[in-house]
Amino acid sequence: MAERKVIDARGSFCPGPLMELIGGMKLAQVGDELEVLSNDKGSVNDIPEWIRKVGHEMLEVREEGDVWHIAVRKVK
Repeated sequence: MAERKVIDARGSFCPGPLMELIGGMKLAQVGDELEVLSNDKGSVNDIPEWIRKVGHEMLEVREEGDVWHIAVRKVK
């Protein structure tokens, strides 16, 4: 059963949130969802670009207050 893991990268700035996601992806199982919490606006571009490049699935990008929630699924 897939689970959603939260990576709290608030207070970390580019490329920190992306690097934390990459580390999380290495530990995740196929089908797992990872949600990055970031208050670095650069993450909104960097993470989806990396996800497309490596072939995983973007699930959602939303802003709540000053925090971006970027959810992805590991597909391979």
